[in-house]
Amino acid sequence: MTTEHRGLRSELESLTTEAFRPELAEIDTLPTLDIARLMNGEDAAVAGAVALQVPRISAAIDAVAARMAQGGRLVYAGAGTAGRLGILDASECPPTFNTRPGQVVGVIAGGPTAMVTSVEGAEDSAELARKDLDALGIGASDTVVGVSASGRTPYAVSAVEHARGLGALTVGLSCNAGSALAAAAEHGIEVVVGPELLTGSTRLKAGTAQKLVLNMLSTITMIRLGKTYGNLMVDVRASNEKLRARSRRIVALATGAPDEEIEAALTATDGEVKNAVLVILAGVDGPSAARLLEESGGHLRAALASAAG
Repeated sequence: MTTEHRGLRSELESLTTEAFRPELAEIDTLPTLDIARLMNGEDAAVAGAVALQVPRISAAIDAVAARMAQGGRLVYAGAGTAGRLGILDASECPPTFNTRPGQVVGVIAGGPTAMVTSVEGAEDSAELARKDLDALGIGASDTVVGVSASGRTPYAVSAVEHARGLGALTVGLSCNAGSALAAAAEHGIEVVVGPELLTGSTRLKAGTAQKLVLNMLSTITMIRLGKTYGNLMVDVRASNEKLRARSRRIVALATGAPDEEIEAALTATDGEVKNAVLVILAGVDGPSAARLLEESGGHLRAALASAAG
C-alpha cells in the first residue's frame, strides 16, 4: 500500500459517514422485516439532524434569494449521489416554478454520463470542477452549492473554492463536522447523520439529508422570489395534461371562481396561472396583469396591492 493510499484510508476512517458499526455486523442474517425496521429507524433520525442546521440553511437561503433576485443563477456541484441529487433538484425547478432555462443548474463530476454510471476518477479532479464552472461563465451574481457527503470530495471543494474566487456566493453542504467543504464556503451546512447502516453507503442517510436540504434551498428561495402565492405553485408550467388540470385547480383555490371564469382567465393569459389569478382577483385584463406582475418583480401579492391602489 502506497503512502498516498494509507493517507486516504486514514482520512476516510476518521469520517463519521464512513464509520463501521459492529452491532450491525450480522445484519445479513436478520429477517427482512427486522432489516426494514432498522432502516426505517435510521431514516427517522435524519430530519432531526437537518433541524440542527436550520439556522444555517435559512441564512444561506436569504443570501441565495438576494442574488437570484438580481438575475443570478443557482448552481449545484457534486460527484456521485451528491451530484445526481443536485441535478434532480435543478431539473424539477422549471416545471414547478417556471424558472428560466439555466436559472437553476446541476453539474456532476464526469458530466451527463455520470448520472447513470460511475466515471472513474472524476470526483478526484479539481481541474474538472473548475472547467465545468468556467463553461457556465460563473460570476458574482451566481451561487454555487458544493454537495458532498464526506465534505472532502475534491470536485465539490474545488468548485466552491473556484466559485468564491470568481465572486460568486458559495454554500458547502456536507454530512461530516469540520469538513473542508464547509470551511471553503461562505455558508457551511453540516448535517451529521452518523454512520450508515451499510458502512460508507452515503446514498442512504447522507443522501436523504442532502435531498431534504436541497428541497429547502430551492423551494424556500422560490417562495422568497414570489414563485408561490401562499402554498400554491402559481408559477407552475402546464406542460402536460396533469399540470394543466393542476393549473385550473390552483386558480380555483386561489380565487374561488367558477370553472367558466377560470377558463376565460387562463385563455386571456395564455395559460399563465399567476396572471390568471390576478385577472380574476383584481378584475384586470390579461395585458394589465402581465404589466402589474412585471412591475412587482413577479410577486403576486405586491401586484394585487398595486392593482387595488
